[in-house]
Amino acid sequence: MDFLLFVIYLLLFAWLVTKTRFFKASGLSTTTLLILFLLKVIAGIFYGWMGTHYSGTAQMVDTWNYHAQGIRELEVLFDRPGEYFTNLFHNPYPDGYSKLFASSGSFWNDLKSNIFIKFISILDLLSQGRYYVNVIFFAYITLFGPIAVFRVMKEQFPQKEKWILAAIFLCPSFLYWSSGIHKEGLLFLGLSLIIYHVYFTIKKKRISVKRSAGIFLGLLLLFTLRNAMLVIVVPALIAWMAALRWNKRIPVTFGIVYLIFFTLFFTLRYINPRLDFPQAVVEKQQAFVNLVGYSSIPIRSLEPTAVSFLINLPQALSLSALRPYPSDIRHLPSLFSAIETALILILLLLFIFFKRPRTYPPDAVLYFTACLSFTLLLVVGFSVNNLGAIVRYRSIVLPLILIPVVAGMDWKRLFGLFSNSKNRAQQP
Repeated sequence: MDFLLFVIYLLLFAWLVTKTRFFKASGLSTTTLLILFLLKVIAGIFYGWMGTHYSGTAQMVDTWNYHAQGIRELEVLFDRPGEYFTNLFHNPYPDGYSKLFASSGSFWNDLKSNIFIKFISILDLLSQGRYYVNVIFFAYITLFGPIAVFRVMKEQFPQKEKWILAAIFLCPSFLYWSSGIHKEGLLFLGLSLIIYHVYFTIKKKRISVKRSAGIFLGLLLLFTLRNAMLVIVVPALIAWMAALRWNKRIPVTFGIVYLIFFTLFFTLRYINPRLDFPQAVVEKQQAFVNLVGYSSIPIRSLEPTAVSFLINLPQALSLSALRPYPSDIRHLPSLFSAIETALILILLLLFIFFKRPRTYPPDAVLYFTACLSFTLLLVVGFSVNNLGAIVRYRSIVLPLILIPVVAGMDWKRLFGLFSNSKNRAQQP
């Protein structure tokens, strides 16, 4: 029965992918859309399998815990429907709703898991509680994110559609973490909705109810599933809007906006103690340090001062952008992550020397994605010391980093160099 239900839903959603107007408007062929959808389904199944075989060593047990809690939540729907529709708003903490960025004892900290469990319970209602059927639903829903980014980026890099798709769907950690039943797929969907609707609002020079709803939904997904993401997205959005006014000095505009927000990050607490962002990062780091995991590593403690953040900057970038090192390899997942990290670094290095000259200046959307990605890496590096969590958290910005690299690379010149070297080596 489980297998039959899986096949029925797989065929149904495969058909639905080919009929969804948003996907068809991407210009991708029906075959390509089906391949991308099936890639996500396969990755989601593999994610679930990893959760049963590497739950202790790779911190993969969360997905099955969420599944179990989703089933319990579904039971609440049938037994106590009133509680099901109201328990999401229950707040057991004496501080009320004030501790927005707290790492524990906060309604907002609990909300990210509670709302995700509620979402899974809705999927369980359709799948009768079958995990791998939920994978199909999840693959369809989260496919909107990559397709939205593809539709934006193909306008930035004309005739580079294949490279853009490769940067998104052949990035192993992104495909893996965004296809498995966890928050990353929905977080990337939220980011993608913002990027897509802001970009096309600017292009068409008008904002509609549909565009406004898309941006709001994107922000809502980020806020409910990982509210710290708003601290990362808002400066990038404001810089993007400012760049419309000063479009001949886009890099300078982004730099000024980020300098202002950097100053506010450390000074707003003197205006309102609840806006103590440095302390929130310190507490988040301490919470991760206290959660001793299999892939946790010792790090230098952070203090809520600008000097401490500056001193810890190299450590933060090393953690989020360079690790796991070969010396960090403990199991197959960490081996794959280390290989992927090395390949990305090699690509970035090659891009420096084989960048294809642009005939027009980069659009502000590329500065937006670059600044957003860099800021997220910084936040992760400052607050997380668990390598498994770092790989998961950073996965949602890897496509945004890789797309300009692979689509902007002069592959013909690069391959030609290797071909010439090979020919010279074969000469007597």
